[in-house]
Amino acid sequence: MARRGGFQGGMPGNMNNLMKQAQRMQRQMEESQKELETAEFTAAAGGGAVEVTVTGKKEITKVKLAPEAVDPDDVEMLEDLIMAAANEALRKADEAAAANMAKMTGGMGGLGF
Repeated sequence: MARRGGFQGGMPGNMNNLMKQAQRMQRQMEESQKELETAEFTAAAGGGAVEVTVTGKKEITKVKLAPEAVDPDDVEMLEDLIMAAANEALRKADEAAAANMAKMTGGMGGLGF
């Protein structure tokens, strides 16, 4: 007696296509993630007196200080400017990662797992 609802002889064509699409999407996501990790995001604070550059991996790669930002009598202001620029650069990296994910998932808001 034959079973109903089973697939005989392997996956049907639609399932094969779905698997190929999933594998292609996974490769694209991996490539996109690698690109994002090496991308750099720069932000400035204090009218450009402090610039911080981070990678998509959220690692600071560069801090640039204008000479006028270095005031030995006001170290706190310099610390605040560095922190503000670093946080803004990290926010840019997060936005790029979110945009990248939305692009890959077609704006579905994730995969629902």
